[in-house]
Amino acid sequence: MTLLASPAPTRSTGDIRPVRPRLSPGRPIPYGRILGPIAVLAAWWAASAGGLFDTRLLPTPGTVLTAALDLIERGTLQDSLLVSLRRAGLGFVIGASVGIVLALVAGLTRAGESIVDGWMQVQRSVPTLGLIPLMILWLGIGEAFKVVIIAIVVAILIYVQTYAGLTGIDSRYVELAETVDLSRARFIRLVVLPGALPGLFVGLRLAVTGSWLSLVVLEQINATSGIGYLMFQAQNYAQTEVIVVGLVVYGLFGFLSDGLLRLLERKVLSWRSTLSG
Repeated sequence: MTLLASPAPTRSTGDIRPVRPRLSPGRPIPYGRILGPIAVLAAWWAASAGGLFDTRLLPTPGTVLTAALDLIERGTLQDSLLVSLRRAGLGFVIGASVGIVLALVAGLTRAGESIVDGWMQVQRSVPTLGLIPLMILWLGIGEAFKVVIIAIVVAILIYVQTYAGLTGIDSRYVELAETVDLSRARFIRLVVLPGALPGLFVGLRLAVTGSWLSLVVLEQINATSGIGYLMFQAQNYAQTEVIVVGLVVYGLFGFLSDGLLRLLERKVLSWRSTLSG
């Protein structure tokens, strides 16, 4: 008696699901990036409730929240925040524009590389915040020198990452472009620039963080407004809760701006398959 094997069950095309690679870190956790800050906040709250540290040195989350609400009610926090956002935003836009243009000049032409890259590498080795005394002598203690310092920090960070992306294109793509007889203009538009986008977005994310870090220092030097100035005044009156409010605001806006750039990167680079998905 012959036994006939039953046919294997088949699935329609619509039932086919992509198989996750064995070495993949796994599926992204929805809103997973906020778990870290929430854990730190919970630990801070628990340590405060347990009396593990002196609340005069580090106030409780409740005290910080009360101080923030008081500043909001008086309008002080909003006014300071608008000033800080204007400084950081203007410096970021100017610096990003300059950094991208310099990276394109250096990355797409040998002459531009010879002229631009050497100077930018020298500038990258010089502590930008060390230029503050010179900028004050040149531009005074007004808004101009603060915006210029932020723009320099942003331009260097974006230049380095974008230039690395432009010059790091795989040589196989060059050979393929020559095989299909692409013109130089089409090669740059279709291959080089898309290939440099990941580096550009890394530079943008680093630059956003750099602009906020620079702002923390700059707003405590001869400033009369801004979040940093608010923190400096609080230091003089030993208002540690106001200082923590300023730090939380800096951290929150840095986190949000990085998240927006991540979202934009995911949309623009939707064609790219990465380990993080």
